[in-house]
Amino acid sequence: MMSLNGIVTSIKILKFSERPLVYFKLNNQSCLIATHSLNFLADVEDGMRIAAAGEYNSRKQFVVKKYGVIGETKIMKEFNRIAV
Repeated sequence: MMSLNGIVTSIKILKFSERPLVYFKLNNQSCLIATHSLNFLADVEDGMRIAAAGEYNSRKQFVVKKYGVIGETKIMKEFNRIAV
C-alpha cells in the first residue's frame, strides 16, 4: 500500500448510493474514495491537509483505503465555532 499526503481540493460526489463514490484531488493527484466516503465527507473540506493510504488503479487514480486528517476535522472546527 502506498501513501500520499497534501492539500485536498475539488471534492465531488460521483455516485450517490449506500456507499457514495467521492472524487477529490490531493496535490493535483486524482483520488477516489468509496470505503469510508461518508466519514470523509463529514471530516474533510477543500483546503484541508490529509494523509491517505491506498493503491493506483488502471487509470492512474489513487484509490484511498484509509485516510487521516492532519489537524482539526471539519466537525471539530464546527464544534469549536459553536462552543465559543
